[in-house]
Amino acid sequence: MIVTTTPSVEGRTITAYHGIAVGEAILGANVFRDIFAGITDIIGGRSGAYEQSLGEARATALRELEDRARTMGANAVVGVDLDYEVINNMLMVSASGTAVTIE
Repeated sequence: MIVTTTPSVEGRTITAYHGIAVGEAILGANVFRDIFAGITDIIGGRSGAYEQSLGEARATALRELEDRARTMGANAVVGVDLDYEVINNMLMVSASGTAVTIE
């Protein structure tokens, strides 16, 4: 499955549009990770725990996007957009795009 942020796939022709596909991932915050992230913020540096959680959430959302596009009959997703939101101490990552068939 080709997944791209561009509106087309270079060198390939879109032969069918299947609609909008979306994948979401919501991860709960961990109290200990929050404490250590706070310490990192105070002394400076990057929060590895949050970076790892963000990466996991992004990968999950994209995997779900691909799965949903596949069930729609698509072999690619174009125009993908990733959105991040914090809701009540939970991290939500949403991936959306247009499910298409390409040659």
